[in-house]
Amino acid sequence: MIIMGEDAQRVKDRDAQEYNIAAARAVAEAVRSTLGPKGMDKMLVDSMGDVTITNDGVTILKEMDIDNPTAEMIVEVAETQESEAGDGTTTAVAIAGELLKNAEDLLEQDIHPTAIIKGFHLASQKAREEIDDIAESVDPNDEELLQKVAETSMTGKSSELNKELLGQLIVDAVKQVTVEADDGSYVVDLENISIETQTGRSASESELLNGAVIDKDPVHDDMPTQFDEAKTLLLNEPIEVEEADVDTQVSIDSPDQLQKFLDQEEKQLKDKVQKIVDSGADVVFCQKGIDDLAQHFLAKEGILAVRRTKKSDIKFLKNVAGGSVVSDLDSVTEADLGTASVRRDDEDELFYVEGLGDSTHGVTMLLRGSTDHVVDELERGVEDALDVVATTVSDGRVLAGGGAIEVELASRLRNYADSVSGREQLAVEAFADALELVPRVLAENAGLDSIDTLVDLRAAHEDGESRAGLNVFSGDVEDTFEAGIVEPAHAKEQAVSSATEAANLVLKIDDIIAAGDLSTSGGDDEGGAPAGGMGGMGGMGGAM
Repeated sequence: MIIMGEDAQRVKDRDAQEYNIAAARAVAEAVRSTLGPKGMDKMLVDSMGDVTITNDGVTILKEMDIDNPTAEMIVEVAETQESEAGDGTTTAVAIAGELLKNAEDLLEQDIHPTAIIKGFHLASQKAREEIDDIAESVDPNDEELLQKVAETSMTGKSSELNKELLGQLIVDAVKQVTVEADDGSYVVDLENISIETQTGRSASESELLNGAVIDKDPVHDDMPTQFDEAKTLLLNEPIEVEEADVDTQVSIDSPDQLQKFLDQEEKQLKDKVQKIVDSGADVVFCQKGIDDLAQHFLAKEGILAVRRTKKSDIKFLKNVAGGSVVSDLDSVTEADLGTASVRRDDEDELFYVEGLGDSTHGVTMLLRGSTDHVVDELERGVEDALDVVATTVSDGRVLAGGGAIEVELASRLRNYADSVSGREQLAVEAFADALELVPRVLAENAGLDSIDTLVDLRAAHEDGESRAGLNVFSGDVEDTFEAGIVEPAHAKEQAVSSATEAANLVLKIDDIIAAGDLSTSGGDDEGGAPAGGMGGMGGMGGAM
């Protein structure tokens, strides 16, 4: 009896598990070498030839041309980690891969997948409880500790060279957008922090500015560029002649008719400009285009206009200057305007817009770098550090880094495994082994012996040194918390949780039924089944 089409593929039981585990591990292997301060970078070249150089786990996985359904599930782990915690993506993916590797060893011992899944779930719950127990509370006003958190996040990325300066800027930025809630908790609104980049200068010249930075030029040379107290209009409508919705033709038989037609267009533009003048606006930030004639009229009225302002900049300007975004000039009133000081920096060719009202808020980090690649990677590092510091302020818990927490958790989980009955006990021990991947990889990436390092770390933790971690620069085992290597507890909890759920999801699959090739793009590649190597993973090799 034939129940599936000729092109359909089916992989069952152990073959399916091996296929899935191999695919997930391939993704984890791809990012492992980027972990830690001594991690290496990846160069990613997309189909258009654009080059990205980074060691940010989620960026690497998003840019890679992954064409395998199981591998994409592991990529989701990184994306979840990025959105929930802001950092720790490489850790989460590496732990997921190691969990599946250890699960494969248990499967070969004829331990049923459901027993492994249950054991991993128990271990994950216990690990999160222990993280909460080990974590130390942090005062949101402890700038020194928050700066250490920021610097730890940036270590190993291109932003590391100026991590002290950038760490201070990040802490200052987060402080300015933090408010205390009624229940005593702290809320950080990162929407009020904008990041602008500029090439051609050193990263050490980066700065934090109150208000917004707009990288645009005035539309007319005769416009004023400095206002101490300007009424600002945010416009989402072109200041241009309105075009007909349908194709139209106009027949004229004399120059007078043509002149009337042109006069009518000019009147339409004058009316639009007059509405702006009547509203009392001094500065117009327009998201759309501004006609050349309208630019002339605005300059004559002494109004500064900027066209093609990015949508994100318009949204941020609304926070900074107040007012509302106007989509119809016919209805604009003075109530729609915001208030801000506006000044032009001719050297940097930037506009600085600073809010004046009490209800306005927003700061801009102006990051500078020598080239586009440098400044892009700098921005990624700073964004991660901002997320991490914001998470630390709102969550209020930190941990010692450098693999200290993973070794301590592994030790506690092995003690916990003795109280777990049945075959789940082996899965809990396998989970503990998987966590120790982090210090092992940190040592490998630093050119140290991973086995000797792990032995030294275990010995230190058995002696009660719960904050003993690896200093990858000296190769010594030391109290990493005192050394300033500090990580947010929430990010570690999220990494353990995401990795466990992804591993359990993969282990639960025992049958893969595909309508065609085992890939997600439906390409022409053959060999989706295990016999054909990694099936649809061909795209990964090409991207790397």
